[in-house]
Amino acid sequence: MIRFIITCEHGGNRIPPQYRSVFYGHEALLKSHRGYDPGALTMAKDLAAKLNALLIVSVTSRLLIDLNRSMGHPHLFSEVTQPLPSAIKQAIIAKYYEPYRNRVESAIAEAVACGNSIIHISSHSFTAILNGKERFTDIGLLYDPSRSREREFCCFWQSKLKENGSELTIRRNYPYLGKADGLTSYLRRQFPADRYLGIELEINQKHVAMGGTHWQKLRQRLIGVMSRLP
Repeated sequence: MIRFIITCEHGGNRIPPQYRSVFYGHEALLKSHRGYDPGALTMAKDLAAKLNALLIVSVTSRLLIDLNRSMGHPHLFSEVTQPLPSAIKQAIIAKYYEPYRNRVESAIAEAVACGNSIIHISSHSFTAILNGKERFTDIGLLYDPSRSREREFCCFWQSKLKENGSELTIRRNYPYLGKADGLTSYLRRQFPADRYLGIELEINQKHVAMGGTHWQKLRQRLIGVMSRLP
């Protein structure tokens, strides 16, 4: 049986009260795409509701600690929290990082142990302009090309989305490589390719900024093809 699990690692920009003093003067950074992924949480909730899937999200800012980075990654902590004493960083890991990552991994392990195959969709969004350059892609589907089921899933999703909206630019493994460091990459090392598919959904934040019916219809389009996915 195929089961879906939906996660959102960058769903909000909240800072726990005990660390707010660390972020004084960084309010604008928290509100930017560096602080969180606008629209990703709404998309994750809609996907989970449509697919009757387990939903695991975080609304703590990635500037405190990035839940989509592996331990030891140079950007696990941001430029704001990197200078903190080691003991404080270890406390952040224990309170926010490990519980989230362990919950996702345990949920997948439990489902796999029951004989299920898991399609894990990690909901993200990306800034429309980076370093002064506009990104014209609307939707990115990230996966590991060496895992055939992930490749087939994303190719099918891409083709069905184009059928339902030819004006959209949909690219695979853009704006990042699906096999780069991230939660899905870590989980691929824990579970076999025939039991675990890890897909990152990336939506251009310009659509989120448009809001209203435009943003709603885009979400509906993304979700509407799910019933026909292999």
